Amino acid sequence: MTLLVPMRTDAYAAYKAAEVAGYADEKVRAGVWAKEGALERSLAEIESLLPRGLATPDHHLYEMVAAEGGPPVGYLWFAVEERSGHRGAYVYDVEVLAPFRRQGHARRAFQALEAIVASMGLARIALHVSGFNTGAQDLYRQLGFAATGISMLKTLGEPGR
Repeated sequence: MTLLVPMRTDAYAAYKAAEVAGYADEKVRAGVWAKEGALERSLAEIESLLPRGLATPDHHLYEMVAAEGGPPVGYLWFAVEERSGHRGAYVYDVEVLAPFRRQGHARRAFQALEAIVASMGLARIALHVSGFNTGAQDLYRQLGFAATGISMLKTLGEPGR
């Protein structure tokens, strides 16, 4: 069993620090950002999305737990947004902590998320997944997600070389 419980206030600072580092790493690894300045850029983006932290309107941050009252095994963050003329949930982050990966927590967290989103009167869940993250892509397809577009990049080398 994997439950989604609202993120505790005392867990938010550590979550935010890990999210800033992880998001920067993902953007660098995908070739979208240069390593230099990536942490600062990541922090700025996350602070613009969550200016009031856990109290930011329409943003919902959860801890994944394997059992009620248990320690977190991961995190899930989504916002209620209008995209392409449809109001729905947009997943900004889903992270299963390393010792708990490949145990079905992400799958069960998304199943729990569907119930939460439906209870909010929303009929869509959207997300972005990096091209290199084929494991996540496979999971999302198994859960019924379909690609709505594909961004592509060709790196020709460093400028001036």
